[in-house]
Amino acid sequence: MTSRSLTDQGKGDGAASRRIQELEIKDAAIIFNTIWQQILNEAGGEKNLHFPKEIVWLNGAPGAGKGTHTRFIMEFRDLTAPPVVVSDLLNSPEARKMIDAGLLVGDREVLGLVFRELLKDEYQTGAIVDGFPRTKVQVECLKLFHAKLDHLRALYRETDLEPQFPKPQFHIMVLFIDENESVKRQLLRGQKVHEYNEKVRLTGVGQIVDVRTTDLDEDTAHNRYRTFKEQTYESLKSLREIFHYHLINSHGSIEEVQERIIDEMRYQSTLELNEETYDILSRIPIHSSLRQHARQDLVQRLEDYQKTQSELFLKVVNILEGEFMPIIRRHAISGLTYINSEDEVFDDPEAIAMLIDILSERGYRAVFDVNKIEVPEHFDLQTGNITNRVKRVYRARISFPTSPIRRG
Repeated sequence: MTSRSLTDQGKGDGAASRRIQELEIKDAAIIFNTIWQQILNEAGGEKNLHFPKEIVWLNGAPGAGKGTHTRFIMEFRDLTAPPVVVSDLLNSPEARKMIDAGLLVGDREVLGLVFRELLKDEYQTGAIVDGFPRTKVQVECLKLFHAKLDHLRALYRETDLEPQFPKPQFHIMVLFIDENESVKRQLLRGQKVHEYNEKVRLTGVGQIVDVRTTDLDEDTAHNRYRTFKEQTYESLKSLREIFHYHLINSHGSIEEVQERIIDEMRYQSTLELNEETYDILSRIPIHSSLRQHARQDLVQRLEDYQKTQSELFLKVVNILEGEFMPIIRRHAISGLTYINSEDEVFDDPEAIAMLIDILSERGYRAVFDVNKIEVPEHFDLQTGNITNRVKRVYRARISFPTSPIRRG
């Protein structure tokens, strides 16, 4: 084959790819507009629509831990409604009715099920949707959905209905692991379910749990991963430039993955706030930037105390050792104690700062406040006047990891 024919073939492949993409966009528009009109008719008009302000669209490689981390994501984003699980919707009476009638549950049907679920009152403050979008058509429908919500927001802005149509916040979250780890986790999950079901059969206690066929066969597990990678993952990548897009490395422990989720979702004001508000708030550093050098700064402060204020520093250490630690030890199991002190050394604010830093370096968390109490000091018998003095009581709230204790 000549170089020219190779070039021509490349042009042909590119044209075919663009044609396929155009057809997918066209199909998505037809599907979306059809479902949207149905929703409008059922609701009695767009003024009766109330979709969630915030939606986390959760996807992940097989075995990446969607079920494990869903509750954590909900708590972090303060989402109280149960997750919308697309696989559960497909087992709903509505979907079963379509299946029993011999109808395929495709993109159109899935979109309708998801939209109708999100319109329920319980999701109005926010929702997490597990398993959507998964195809290129569904991805295009999601873009159209966001554009429609944006249009409604603009349409009803500065009207009585403005609170009903807030600025939509879409988060695309993808939990990702490589193929080998995915297959390993799928098979391990299948093994655990098999062992559990065997125990139920032997003891008669509990209920048999359905096991995925992909969790029982290595080749099938590989195929499931490749389907996700080639279809769902590739489709989702087109959303990176439009919405909050979180690609989470799900290798490692549950705690490590959750820390990555926190880092990804902690603060995204560039899209959630208007420019004026963001510019004002950006003067306050986010706490992750403070945390980077917090330990080094703490060590430096302690070194400075010793060099420049050694006498005061030693007094604070002695008070901690002699007065505070006996009380702290008595609360080793609860991990929390309150300690009052009237020591005049704390009249110097620098002493309180030293004490907090010392406790922080030792692994404790301390919060101080001062309570000023007027105490009668002198009574004038002739005038009846009472002279008071101000007594300062310094109160420390100290918490720390609890000590393990054997029970039972």
